[in-house]
Amino acid sequence: MAVPDFQTMMLPFLEISSDGLEHTFPELADSLALHYGLSDEEKTETVSSGRQTRLLNRIYWISTYLKKALLLSSTRRGAFRITQRGLDLLGQKPQRIDMKSLEAFPEYVAFRSKRTPRALEVQPEIEEPTESKTPDEILFDSYQTIRENLAFETLEKVKTCSPSFFERLVVELLVRMGYGGTLEDAGQAIGKSGDGGIDGIIKEDRLGLDAIYLQAKRWENTVSSPEIQKFAGALQGRRAKKGVFITTSEYSKGARDFASAIENKIILIDGVELADLMIDYNVGVSVSASYEIKKIDSDYFIEE
Repeated sequence: MAVPDFQTMMLPFLEISSDGLEHTFPELADSLALHYGLSDEEKTETVSSGRQTRLLNRIYWISTYLKKALLLSSTRRGAFRITQRGLDLLGQKPQRIDMKSLEAFPEYVAFRSKRTPRALEVQPEIEEPTESKTPDEILFDSYQTIRENLAFETLEKVKTCSPSFFERLVVELLVRMGYGGTLEDAGQAIGKSGDGGIDGIIKEDRLGLDAIYLQAKRWENTVSSPEIQKFAGALQGRRAKKGVFITTSEYSKGARDFASAIENKIILIDGVELADLMIDYNVGVSVSASYEIKKIDSDYFIEE
């Protein structure tokens, strides 16, 4: 089975803690994995960001909500113990503990409504997590959705540009990625090679130790192997070893197979990859909003 949703795990989490002893997150992870019969693969499955296992991520959020309801108390960094309130709740033999049932505790309600002693009005509630996802997962999924929409819009915009503008865009992107030295130096190469298979030449680095040959195709149709063969022939005619072929469309399997089989190094960038790179290197996009996710610096609070 997959890692259960974090609300489903709240009751087993508290039951495992009912011995009154101090527990740590890794201990609870092992106990819950055993309780649910999780496989090694399921125990090591990560959240979308890849920075934490899904099991540990959900355990952290469970402990947060149970602490806010005063069912658990922190004993030290990464450790906790069940409270008398937690034991009393288990004594009622609940069938399930979830975020709805935690609303029976005023401290939890105050936390969810962000009420502070100086606040006279209840602030808007934190978006309620879904049945299966923690706030971390919701945040990352929302970011991915926004990014995917932006990538689609960016690519559609690029497709409306003139071929010459597209060629300049490609050069600017490569310069932002660290190739070509300055934008002025790189821009001089565009459209001046006179070779039907090459649109431009750009330095590999600021010193110009090697050259990278470019082909930029603002196309709707799939780029097939003959186009890559033509580009490879143009590279060979100039005794060039490296090339980048960029298109707003996509490549056929034959085109990719040919590029990977030849001796010359030809990198193929399709429309989806182009949009992602433009977002990563801020070409044609700008920052709309920025959020910082912070956590407690426990070392700061250690008194000498």
